[in-house]
Amino acid sequence: MPVTPSANPRIIEALYAEALALADRARDAFEALRRQPANDAAPPAGGSLGADEDLAHVQASCEALRTTTRIMHCLAWLLNHRAWFAGELTELQLRRHGRLIAHFPASDPACIIHLTLAAQAVVHESERLYQRITRLEQAWQRQGMANAAPHDPLTDPLPAALIHLRERLGLALAEAG
Repeated sequence: MPVTPSANPRIIEALYAEALALADRARDAFEALRRQPANDAAPPAGGSLGADEDLAHVQASCEALRTTTRIMHCLAWLLNHRAWFAGELTELQLRRHGRLIAHFPASDPACIIHLTLAAQAVVHESERLYQRITRLEQAWQRQGMANAAPHDPLTDPLPAALIHLRERLGLALAEAG
């Protein structure tokens, strides 16, 4: 039977430290890639690189952006959970604003093979980190749904804001119709 992951302070702290280290490695790997010349030959007399080199630079830049964005989304999720465990956010605030972006695009294998080995490793590690945090997010959401009691209008009336909203919608519909 597979073990269901759970977001607890120790796991969140360990993942946070791992994500910070990965962010540093990503910065270093992609900065080195940016500084690396396209090839040892000088650019043509016109002063511009060939179309293939231009495409390779654009693909590397896109992959750097995609990878660092993936890591930053992971860090944001982890920071929100750290704040929740520290009592700085309520569970409602975390559920509303602390969600991981769903279906973040994966890296293009055809582009990755043109990166340095260090950059390739960072890309793959960022994808694994994102997958791990996605599993934690899904388990946390399922746990929240399982713990939520169904709404009983007799014992738990609607909040005043929802009652006022329904009244305003009713008036707006009456005026429009």
